[in-house]
Amino acid sequence: MSAVVRIVGGGLAGSEAAWQLARRGVEVELCEMRPDKATEAHATSYLAELVCSNSLRSAALTNAAGLLKEEMRRLGSLIIRAADDCRVPAGSALAVDRERFAHAVTREIMSLPGVRIIRKEATEIPTGIAIVASGPLTSEPLSRALESLLGGRHLYYYDAISPIVTAESIDMIVAFHASRYQHGGEDYLNLPLTREQYGGLVDAILAAEKVPAHSFEDLRYFQGCLPIEEMARRGRETLAFGPMRPTGLTDPRTGKKSYAVVQLRQENRERTLYNLVGFQTKMTYAEQKRVFSLIPGLPRAEFVRFGSLHRNTFINAPRHLLPTLQWRDRPTLFFAGQITGVEGYIESAASGLLAGMNAARIVHEREPVVPPATTALGSLLAYISDAGRKDFQPMNANFGLMPLLNGPAQGKAKKQLMAERALRDLGIWMADVGEGADLDLAEGA
Repeated sequence: MSAVVRIVGGGLAGSEAAWQLARRGVEVELCEMRPDKATEAHATSYLAELVCSNSLRSAALTNAAGLLKEEMRRLGSLIIRAADDCRVPAGSALAVDRERFAHAVTREIMSLPGVRIIRKEATEIPTGIAIVASGPLTSEPLSRALESLLGGRHLYYYDAISPIVTAESIDMIVAFHASRYQHGGEDYLNLPLTREQYGGLVDAILAAEKVPAHSFEDLRYFQGCLPIEEMARRGRETLAFGPMRPTGLTDPRTGKKSYAVVQLRQENRERTLYNLVGFQTKMTYAEQKRVFSLIPGLPRAEFVRFGSLHRNTFINAPRHLLPTLQWRDRPTLFFAGQITGVEGYIESAASGLLAGMNAARIVHEREPVVPPATTALGSLLAYISDAGRKDFQPMNANFGLMPLLNGPAQGKAKKQLMAERALRDLGIWMADVGEGADLDLAEGA
């Protein structure tokens, strides 16, 4: 099959997808609205511009972000190669000179003979084989097109994320299982607080350092997803009558109701991850770690995702996407990047890698593929495409999404074993499906 694949968005995901298509001999039209139409977040016209931090997080294999980067290296990622080339000192993290990085990616994409860059705003979903990678700041015309395609209730513009902790880091001597008034069985873990503990937590929340708002963020919060510090600011007892209300919850060990309760909701089927219900916040990550560790039962909590609250466009991926990143109702349409509900630079680029790989496979009349669930990328894709998932919120790569290991290993030793399993399974999978970093640039042409 001879075809041109059209990509909407020249960020990390769109750039990675274009590279993966080109190295497989597929012609690409990459549509990027900058500089014809600017955003309030971007400062240049480069592709793959980093608009927030210049850090791509940990490089260690015992960190899921580090493992995901290594998987991407083995799959021939342009974004990771450029990041490695533009690295700046940042301890154990992979951080980059952001301008050199974006320039390097742009230069690489522009040098590809099979890629045509179109500098104009996309207002419609492309026909044929296409990848939508328009990012969290998708323009209003394209957002309206997505609403028409998916249905308005499946497109979100406001991202209120609660922190997520690993189950094994919760003190189960403190926690108890229960739902309010026993509705739903014992679906929640509950962390009880005394009046004094509650007061100390409120004080810490109010005093904590907050992330400054970006100019493109709307600070007129929806009442249904107020930051926890905004609720605390409205009155010291607001949280006790809101997300921390103890009504209908009796500690089975004491037969008493606590002054306040933090509820933890199961985040995945394996019960390895729990989110802090109603704890969306604008606190810095370091402050979240410090403040939320004051909650009884969480002094040693391992956070796999911190809370946030900001403007973000993302689709209801479990409702609409296959693990291959194809739209369930049109196999020639792919989504990639933060619009799929993956969170983070690396996760966005990784989804672009797979979308580009699979779009190329369709062009060459091959079946789309998905990495094993034991890998960082495969487990993330399984999470965002789980059709049984309710109340979907963006997620980054973390070990809590991967299948458990058999054996007694804990902590860093367990993560090392999971990383070794991931890379071993990835290698077997790459050989089986004929994908990897050693592809010729124009394979399949």
